[in-house]
Amino acid sequence: MALALRFRGHNQGEIVVSSFKINSDRLLEVVLQNEKVLAIAGAMVAYTGNMKFEKAILGGEGLFGALKRKVTNEGMSLMQTSGTGTVYFAHNAAEIAALSLNNEKLFVESSSLLAYDTSLKTNTVFAGLRGAASGQGLFTTTVEGTGNLALISRGNLIALEVTPSTPLFVDPDAFVAYQGNVQQEFVFDVSWRTMVGEASGESYQFKFTGQGVVFIQPAER
Repeated sequence: MALALRFRGHNQGEIVVSSFKINSDRLLEVVLQNEKVLAIAGAMVAYTGNMKFEKAILGGEGLFGALKRKVTNEGMSLMQTSGTGTVYFAHNAAEIAALSLNNEKLFVESSSLLAYDTSLKTNTVFAGLRGAASGQGLFTTTVEGTGNLALISRGNLIALEVTPSTPLFVDPDAFVAYQGNVQQEFVFDVSWRTMVGEASGESYQFKFTGQGVVFIQPAER
């Protein structure tokens, strides 16, 4: 079963959010009550009720944020679904996990973001050397605020805890997202065996320290 953290329905304090539910490991069910939700373009597979689908140009970032995504090549092609009813999302038969944020920030690979509430704000931040070396780009995406979101992964999403006494090392191709008071570093592990081709091939990793959670997938891109 896909991972779900702190699922919530329509009311969280004074913020109204849509209801996200994992219908199966590969299908996201979102209930709207005259509300809106953003999802990657083409992810809608079915719906009931009175729904409207339209291209989302800004994606919750404003004009500057949208331009920054275009310049940094960290773009997401999004659609906005609005109305009352139930809409179902999926993407290439990938596994789906529903998460919720409570005035929090999530750092996530844009290719892993399936859908999110319009109450959440996204942004593009510099990922540094790790992005260039891992082939995932120089920039990454942040999702911040209060609301629900859904991530896609190859295999069920796995949450690994990071504590001050237990740093975590992750293969860049398995990395999906992280949350909390976490610092991320890019570390090389080059030895004589790596140079002569007898090592595993994992010559660089992400190192996470601090206190928080790192989400990975049990497969490489």
